[in-house]
Amino acid sequence: MDRALKARRRRVEPAAAPDGGYAWFILLSCFFVFGLTFGVIKAFGVFYVEIHQHFKTTAAGTSWITSIAVATIHIVAPVASALSARCNHRTVVTAGGLICGVAVVLGAFARNLTELYITVGFLNGLGYALTWTPTVTMLGMYFEKRRPVANAMASSGECIITFVLTPLFQLLIDSFSWRGALLILGGLQLNMCVCGMLLRPLKTKKEGTCVSALKAEEEDLSMDLLPQEGMDENKSSIQIQKGLDVSEGSNKETSKTCLEEEEELNSTQGSIDSSESLKTKILQYVDYRLISNAPFMVYSMFGVFCALGLFAPSLFLVPYARSKGIEEYQAAALMSISAVMDLFGRVFFGWLANLRLVETVQQLTATVILLGTVLLLCPLASSFYELVAFSAAHGLVFGATVSIHITVLPEIVGVQRFGSALGFFMLIRSSGGLFGPPIAGFFIDKMDSYGTGFLMSGVALIVSALFLLILCKMKPRGQATATKNGLSVEEKEVDMT
Repeated sequence: MDRALKARRRRVEPAAAPDGGYAWFILLSCFFVFGLTFGVIKAFGVFYVEIHQHFKTTAAGTSWITSIAVATIHIVAPVASALSARCNHRTVVTAGGLICGVAVVLGAFARNLTELYITVGFLNGLGYALTWTPTVTMLGMYFEKRRPVANAMASSGECIITFVLTPLFQLLIDSFSWRGALLILGGLQLNMCVCGMLLRPLKTKKEGTCVSALKAEEEDLSMDLLPQEGMDENKSSIQIQKGLDVSEGSNKETSKTCLEEEEELNSTQGSIDSSESLKTKILQYVDYRLISNAPFMVYSMFGVFCALGLFAPSLFLVPYARSKGIEEYQAAALMSISAVMDLFGRVFFGWLANLRLVETVQQLTATVILLGTVLLLCPLASSFYELVAFSAAHGLVFGATVSIHITVLPEIVGVQRFGSALGFFMLIRSSGGLFGPPIAGFFIDKMDSYGTGFLMSGVALIVSALFLLILCKMKPRGQATATKNGLSVEEKEVDMT
């Protein structure tokens, strides 16, 4: 029987997202991973002041620690996605948690800023990428109908743990110095290994039995890539020609020519099969075709400018308050207030996105513009209560933004390509995460005012919203369609209007 027909009979029914049951354990794991990665990054502003004073460096120099960590998360994200496909999510996340813990412990013994760049910056960021990317990908697989709410609830771990860690870090620094606090933080981050152990892959069904989701995707990719119909037609034409030659009593030379043609065809088919097999194996781990997806690339450019302004404010809020004469614990309390409102913003606006009252990308556009406006108004705040108002407003709109910005991604590329898309998105966005805080620090050093860092962040966010407006104008020309058995899906094509 023809191989194409056999392959079609082996088609695999994709696993449906359960939206419940064990999915809640995946959400719990993602909750703590968010908190022990980006939550720690946001609370690191407390360490910023101490490290800045200890090494007597510039604002830009100290900010490189956070920038390197954030950039490494983004750059290594595609590698983390590929490793998750090659091995499994559980192994990758567990290894990442171990790297994080060891890196921060080593950072406690750093003798200069360069060693902090390597340990708390690069190595810690590497561990963050290996934990955060696979966990968020797994969450997207386990939730479909409740995906916006699930993402909002999982990302709320960043808010809650930031709320707890900010005053805790200040207490630990006062009691054990910043080096002792880093030792304790390293021990806390080892808990991400436990989060990794909670991850369990979804199962798919194949002829009544369970096989891995990776096998299903591999067979689907093989069927999509192999030009079977053309080969079937060529084979049929040769067989017809051969039959005619035999019926007409053709001589041995003609029959030999037909056999040679058929052998040549089989050889050509073998080389094509080998080439397409290589493509199939590559696509299992990295879907490089995403670079030709116009909506995805526009959204990635939004990510670059958004990252320029997203991470700097959290890093400079505590130093800004200290520069205005606010005492240590009150300055740390501002981050806790921001974290509480961040939590409310994520849950409420994630729930709102789940209602589908407006398109998710339109809601994201509004929140990004509002966040940029809030940051532009920050330098007007000088007293403690004015800073409380700013922290609350910033936390609320920040939560509204981050609760849905990842949710837009599977809506653009589809759930099956979400893992690769998330990796590529993070890679492209890495430049914004790397240069955002140092650029803000550069303006702070030049103008001798932390307020200029907030102005830079606000402008970057307003610019990022322009790319979302472009994305809103890109309308689908074709709807996703399924076969009778629901086994294959056509990709959307887009048109600029």
